[in-house]
Amino acid sequence: MTRIAAFRPGATALLLWLLALGAAPAAQAQLAQVTEAGRQAILAHPATPFAGSPTADVTVVEYLDFNCPYCKKAAVTLRQLMAADAKIRVLYKDWPIFGGVSDYAARATLAAGWQGKALAAHNILIDTPSRLASETQVRERLAFAGVDLAQLDRDLAAHESAIAAILARNDNEARALSFTGTPGMVIGDLVVPGALGLDDLRQLAAIARRAPAAPGGQRRS
Repeated sequence: MTRIAAFRPGATALLLWLLALGAAPAAQAQLAQVTEAGRQAILAHPATPFAGSPTADVTVVEYLDFNCPYCKKAAVTLRQLMAADAKIRVLYKDWPIFGGVSDYAARATLAAGWQGKALAAHNILIDTPSRLASETQVRERLAFAGVDLAQLDRDLAAHESAIAAILARNDNEARALSFTGTPGMVIGDLVVPGALGLDDLRQLAAIARRAPAAPGGQRRS
């Protein structure tokens, strides 16, 4: 397995860099870095399309559960971030840790990708203000977003193994990054557990552009 997490908080090089840039204490306390190989592994073969700029120089990867209230708040903030910074893109990785309906919503979102509707499915489900209470509710929301439910059912069955493999991969990555809940984010090569406000995210994007390379991998251009 690719080594993903290079080190956890308190590493001298990153901490000194954050102090020099005047990073908030909260950011200093939470951050770790991933190796370049780990970053490449996380970004390889994305199951959902990237949101945001196709010419981005910083990628935010979010591990999320559709029934996580903090993920719903983070969705708003991430859109604000992309609107404020034209060089940022976001990759959403389904991590249904609440089981049940969350698991179905994640599988359905991935299955919608075979009809080109993965991002639309993601957006409609994460924007649902209340908890997704049933598979029926998930399907109603997806239909409202233009997802063909008959095709969805065919793709859920036909691609069951592939969908399970994607979710298992997301789970392995999240655990390798030491996330204990949702949302968990990787901003550039900075690991951030939990949801942050817009100002913090903008600061971390700036840090990601300039931070020193993590041990085990050279800094990308």
